[in-house]
Amino acid sequence: MCTGIRFVDCDGNMYFGRNLDWSCSYGEKVVITPTGYAPKSPFGAVSQVKHAVIGMGIVQEDVPLYFDCANDAGLAVAGLNFPGYAQYAPAAVEGKVNIAAYEFPLWVVANFETVDQVEEALASAVIVDKPINDKFPSSLLHWIIGDATRSIVVEHTEAGMQVFHDGFDVLTNQPGFAWHAENARNYINVTPDVPGPLNWRTAELSAYGSGGGMRGLPGDYYSPSRFVRVAYLNAHYPQQSTEEENVSRLFHTLTGVAMIDGAARMTDGAFEKTIFTGGVSCRTNTYYYSTYEDPAIRSVALADYDAHGAQLIVAQ
Repeated sequence: MCTGIRFVDCDGNMYFGRNLDWSCSYGEKVVITPTGYAPKSPFGAVSQVKHAVIGMGIVQEDVPLYFDCANDAGLAVAGLNFPGYAQYAPAAVEGKVNIAAYEFPLWVVANFETVDQVEEALASAVIVDKPINDKFPSSLLHWIIGDATRSIVVEHTEAGMQVFHDGFDVLTNQPGFAWHAENARNYINVTPDVPGPLNWRTAELSAYGSGGGMRGLPGDYYSPSRFVRVAYLNAHYPQQSTEEENVSRLFHTLTGVAMIDGAARMTDGAFEKTIFTGGVSCRTNTYYYSTYEDPAIRSVALADYDAHGAQLIVAQ
């Protein structure tokens, strides 16, 4: 499973991050794709890298497979697990921009600068079930894409390409985004305020303290519960000013929906946990991350590397 969020600071700079929840690591590292890199795009959807890219991923056959990433123009994308709903085209479709599922994040950030541009391009695009190799079949995902202005959710299902305006600026897993948005209406009573005091006949009732207005906010790890909880946390966290304050906001918010080992078993018997929490500051083009084993926050700044070279850079 996974959780993603987006927000902006007091100056309008976007911060964008996610938890990757699973039972094991894939050996992911911070990967930089410079503008001189020659993409290996099976259908030509990514012809060049117009903007340098930084994010968390793995490299297979000299191709960056990003879990989440952002470019130097302030556009970011993250893929979240979406089994049972994601359905890609079995083969390339004539007359469409054909994007292999594994290259979708790179297609977004290598080609575009804004969410508006991405949404316009998606109208003539299709996602194709074309694995990078036999070792890595196409992951069944949906994606949150954000910039300093807004975010969208992209789902490719049996209904085809679907794009949703994401007013919550968050995403979790299945079911689809439209269901999550409707379900959130069940929690309009939840508030940061202290309820009461009030009277039941002649008895006066008052809250024990702070948090009384949050009664009913779900605390389990189920995807619908995490969506509601992270939407609430993201909506009510006070807007921050400095880089340090906003990085703190990013990690505290995602910690609020992080998964602890031993609490939620998967169908294969393994326990799910938050393998890493990561995200980008588009204010400084810096990627921040922590892992389950090491909660200390580390950082990789795009400015410290050659963003215009020809070779992929595995920074950490």
